[in-house]
Amino acid sequence: MWDEAFQFMQNHNLQELAPGKYPIDGDEVFASVTEVVDKPFVETKWESHRKYIDLQYVINGKEKIGEASFENQKVTRPYDAPKDVANYEIDGGKFYTADSTTFYLFFPATTHRPNIKVNDEKVKKLVIKIKVS
Repeated sequence: MWDEAFQFMQNHNLQELAPGKYPIDGDEVFASVTEVVDKPFVETKWESHRKYIDLQYVINGKEKIGEASFENQKVTRPYDAPKDVANYEIDGGKFYTADSTTFYLFFPATTHRPNIKVNDEKVKKLVIKIKVS
């Protein structure tokens, strides 16, 4: 599954990919491309997934992404299996400025807070979902 995810990134011109969903290997590995102006910090949420690992890569632009452990967290939305997401309130965490030089992996053991606005530019982003085996 990992090979398929990285082959997708290598074999496609990410700059030219239109926003939308891209099947890679059924429900085992799939991708989505978005192109939006990110949200102010207060409008974003800490989240985690159980079924999928997130590979997140900013193709164009910059955004802030937070990462935190489950310590000192309060569940604000319990896990929703069909959507594979739970939300949290967390004090702290570590924040990164994401751009096209780095991709980020978020495993089920960590929470993350993506899509935080850095400026008013559109951010083109690739998220590949890799099923936990």
